[in-house]
Amino acid sequence: MKKFKIGLIVFLAIVAAGCSTDAPGITTIFIVRHAEKDVSDPKNEDPELSVEGRERAEALAGKLNEIKLDAAFATKYKRTTQTAYYAAKNSNIQIQTYDGHDFTGIAELVKSKHSGQRVLIVGHSNTVLELLESFGASRPLTALTDEDYDFFFELKIDPHGKAKLISQQYGKAHHSSTIK
Repeated sequence: MKKFKIGLIVFLAIVAAGCSTDAPGITTIFIVRHAEKDVSDPKNEDPELSVEGRERAEALAGKLNEIKLDAAFATKYKRTTQTAYYAAKNSNIQIQTYDGHDFTGIAELVKSKHSGQRVLIVGHSNTVLELLESFGASRPLTALTDEDYDFFFELKIDPHGKAKLISQQYGKAHHSSTIK
């Protein structure tokens, strides 16, 4: 009987080790700035991605390739939607539009409708850090510059609302700021 109990404990430990590393109820939010935009027409307020930007959007999809996204959000601009496109396509989901300056609104929407899920949010240089704060994380740097395109922020929010931030880079290096 003792050998049976030990065997059962070992079996359960092996099964538990093979399970997902995300604890139940953890909401994972990936926040990035849109990829490089086409700046050939300075008067164009809604440019598409440049060739380098499309490569970065593909790199984002590659980084998220092993992750099944449950939702993807982008602002109304082409550059944010195009940045999210390949990652959303890989997860077979539609990109939803959000108001880029309604930080509380997108945070509440994700917390209420996507709790325990994996979500991508694409923002802008002047909104990404505010998005992080709206989910309860501290800024990992003072500001994003116009040259900061490769930062990849992963937020894990536990069921009690506590946020843990992991800051990384993705794709070809393209930043002038440094993480604290």
